[in-house]
Amino acid sequence: MTASALLSRLRLPVVAAPMFLASGPELVIAASRAGIIGSFPTPNCRTIAELDGWLTQITTALGTGPDAVPWALNLITHSTNTRLSADLEQVAKHHPPIVITALGSPRPVVDVVHAYGGIVLADVVSLTLARKAADAGADGLVCVSAGAGGHTGSLSPLPFIAAVRDSFEGLVCVGGGIATGAGVAGAVAAGADLVYMGTRFLASRESIALEGHKQMVVDSGIDDLVVSAAITGTPASWLRPSLAAVGIDPAATAVVARDYSTEMSNIRRWKDTWAAGQGLSTIRAIDTTAQIVDRLAEEYAAALDRAGRLAFAR
Repeated sequence: MTASALLSRLRLPVVAAPMFLASGPELVIAASRAGIIGSFPTPNCRTIAELDGWLTQITTALGTGPDAVPWALNLITHSTNTRLSADLEQVAKHHPPIVITALGSPRPVVDVVHAYGGIVLADVVSLTLARKAADAGADGLVCVSAGAGGHTGSLSPLPFIAAVRDSFEGLVCVGGGIATGAGVAGAVAAGADLVYMGTRFLASRESIALEGHKQMVVDSGIDDLVVSAAITGTPASWLRPSLAAVGIDPAATAVVARDYSTEMSNIRRWKDTWAAGQGLSTIRAIDTTAQIVDRLAEEYAAALDRAGRLAFAR
């Protein structure tokens, strides 16, 4: 699938971002059927057998080959992910149309995905990493910016898009605090092809996040977020009330070893410590994915109309 073919098949240029312990097959299927790109990270499956089952469920619902409804699989390519080779075997078996790499180089993934005609996107948090990912063969770059939930970035979205666009001709996706259709329109106007939205879909009916996590997203605002490396060793955006509930001081400076494996000791770091991005202030209910996409489409159209009227007025 080419980049232009992918974009032409979407109702909105949005990716329901892969969220640890929140994205599952129901959310992927609902998002993709609604006209955006659904995705999930492989560590949400405890075993390869479970991953195989999820991928079978998704491909049965969304199809395979050139006619498949677009969806994405997220792979952790950091050296601590000892299951990467086994995950890649499942990629070669099920042919997800899009594979998103995170926390490491896309190089181990590119040949496998390109062999069956898939697209590789790479999460990046700096221009240096963007250049390395492009050199490794990524078809697109996901600019993880300040305001993103979970493992977050530090760069502002608009200058990050501009800097990447200056030297990269592939797909550019951006994420970081965008939770409305107007935000999508703004990112597209700034040069993005796609927009990552995680938190907006965390509080969906189809999300596998704990109900307490979903409700905390609805009940919280930007001031309830804190960026801390105290949980995983990498800066991430957390809901402060969830840290307080388990007695974690977000200001702690103790060094935490980075670990992105599927071992239960690592999973427990996230189970009761809940992440969210800065777009949570616009989320006021736990809705279905279809309802969320409908609302985003209305907001997107209204934002484009407003921009057009302002341009015409000048």
